[in-house]
Amino acid sequence: MSPGELNDDCMAEASTIARLAQERGLRIACAESLTSGAIASHLGAAGSASEWFAGGVVAYSSQLKFDLLGVEHGPVVTAASAAQMARGVARLAEADHALAVTGEGGPEPEEDAPVGTVYIAVWDRGVEEVREFHFDGDPGEIVHTTVLHALRMLRAAAERCH
Repeated sequence: MSPGELNDDCMAEASTIARLAQERGLRIACAESLTSGAIASHLGAAGSASEWFAGGVVAYSSQLKFDLLGVEHGPVVTAASAAQMARGVARLAEADHALAVTGEGGPEPEEDAPVGTVYIAVWDRGVEEVREFHFDGDPGEIVHTTVLHALRMLRAAAERCH
């Protein structure tokens, strides 16, 4: 999939999330490491974002994850870290739904995680879903693919709300 197609798909997902959030009265927030604010950019560009998007935290450094989001000290490219990031941003933003991503985009592996390892967490009013992915490509491709998968997970969680 080309970067343009990925971006179009991301914008379509964000538009669907916006519609669902408005229909269901949801307040949404995100915490990003690997994606450096790309998810928040898509959500913020969606329709009537000021009504449902609380905002996002870009916590690229481990220390910021620990201090601001309440992530336990230790490796941060883990499922537990992604879940803690989602809980942390939900608490900060008083959100109904929160999305968090952490991962290893490369070009070199860190924290014993192979390049392309990504954890995406969705917090839905106390219910957590965390998934592990292994994406191929250069750092930019991994980020774009992560954004798309994260938005899809958030959309699916919003669809389950009634």
